[in-house]
Amino acid sequence: MTSNAGARERALNLSLLGNALALLALAALAAALARWQADAWQWVAPGRGRWWMAAALVAAYAGFVAAVARSRRRSARREALPAIHADRRGDWLVAFASQTGFAEQLARRSWQALRDAGLNADLAVLGTLDATQLAHYRRALFVVSTTGEGDAPDSAAAFVRKAMGAATPLPQLGFGVLALGDREYVEYCAFGHRLDHWLRHAGAQPLFDLVEVDNGDAGALRHWQHHLGLLAGRTDLPDWSAPAYAPWRLRERRIANPGSAGAAAFHLALVPADGSALQWRAGDIAEIGPRNPADEVAQWLAANGFDGAARVRRDEAETALADLLQRSRLPAAADARGQSAQALADALAPLPHREYSIASVPADGALRLLVRQMRRDDGRLGLGSGWLTEHAGDGAAIDLRIRTNPSFHAPDDARPLILIGNGTGLAGLRALLRERIDAGHRRNWLLFGERNAACDLHYRDQLEAWLADGRLERADYAFSRDGAQRVYVQDRVRERIDQVREWVDAGAAVYVCGSLEGMAPAVDAVLREALGDEALEAMAAQGRYRRDVY
Repeated sequence: MTSNAGARERALNLSLLGNALALLALAALAAALARWQADAWQWVAPGRGRWWMAAALVAAYAGFVAAVARSRRRSARREALPAIHADRRGDWLVAFASQTGFAEQLARRSWQALRDAGLNADLAVLGTLDATQLAHYRRALFVVSTTGEGDAPDSAAAFVRKAMGAATPLPQLGFGVLALGDREYVEYCAFGHRLDHWLRHAGAQPLFDLVEVDNGDAGALRHWQHHLGLLAGRTDLPDWSAPAYAPWRLRERRIANPGSAGAAAFHLALVPADGSALQWRAGDIAEIGPRNPADEVAQWLAANGFDGAARVRRDEAETALADLLQRSRLPAAADARGQSAQALADALAPLPHREYSIASVPADGALRLLVRQMRRDDGRLGLGSGWLTEHAGDGAAIDLRIRTNPSFHAPDDARPLILIGNGTGLAGLRALLRERIDAGHRRNWLLFGERNAACDLHYRDQLEAWLADGRLERADYAFSRDGAQRVYVQDRVRERIDQVREWVDAGAAVYVCGSLEGMAPAVDAVLREALGDEALEAMAAQGRYRRDVY
């Protein structure tokens, strides 16, 4: 599709026309001023030097105008969207609706990230599409802003009229929405929510929950990148903006599931290195700056002939090259060959952050995480989980930033709360439970799934104590490897659906935390089947249905 390029070309032609009209206006002004000449006109030859000077000025101006025109044409060609051919559509689509250009910029970055990961992706202005074209894609990402009183950007008006005004089934489409807005306005991210609502009603399946961005918030954009990396199968995508980490210290690490049939999970406790006060809310996210294993860095230094103790400067601070390499993507040997230590340091790209649900509240005395070890295709531990669960030593410095996540904060009132999750998703649910219990709210119901009851019921002692004294009203578990048939948490929800309805009718909120694949969509399907699409979407709009899935 080339409508975007055509618009830029028309803008360029209008600019040239504007220059011509300006010159004509100046000529007309000169003619008008000539009427004020009282005496007879007398021609005085300016001389050859002045003729040459005038000619040079005219030529310089003409050259300047031509250079600007060429630059704008090159820019228009460079920024033009690649054409989408009906017989060569990609599997992925990135569509944007932008009023100021920011949504387009983010869409281009997202599209490029997919392409860099080897995925066949198309990029388009949302207004050039219709529902029939969307039906040709398996996956689509939408980056949209909101204008006026919750309106769509001008460039999306045609899509709103043609596509969103009709009911077109899109059951094959998985989608994600990045909604840009400003919390100062009542209709915050309204068009993004309208688009998300329309897609769900069309039968499209959310790949993850809508991501809201308040005034370009860097933390929210990193969260979008986190999802983007998971979808692309590339956990090494560089951050668009690096988190402003603070130094924390690893105070405790112990295995959470000894003997489990699944991958090892670990309880971690971290505290600020400077002893400052703990401050966050249940539902917030810990952004961790991972590090390469020290032995991998040492091998790289030896193989490429660099001295790890060499002092280099980065971000106005001096550090050892080996320390900087631990925090950076290790470059290919060819890229490092022949460079000085400082030149190498200048070219290093920082490692991308990792996100983890916080399992504690400040009253626990430490920021606690529940981290499962992940393995790469070659068998090595994952970058983030490997750093936290194995490579970081006792008392090690951990780069950490807390990202507030208001979309998963607990209700402020005493309404009933249904908490559903699986695996390490129990971390976020445990924090919500602790905050609720500390506030004196007892109507809490936990539905949780894992592999084996004997090994995988994290926080067992605390959960049993809360259940025994009534601070946790009820708990239902699904351990998929303990019976002859596999039973998952969504099955428990279905079995208890009458009680779920009773709690919802009493004003309960439903919070889901855990796996994006499998658990989250299955639980969503059970709830939609039982409560209805409109009821569940109304709950989401009221803040009574919230998810933190990954």
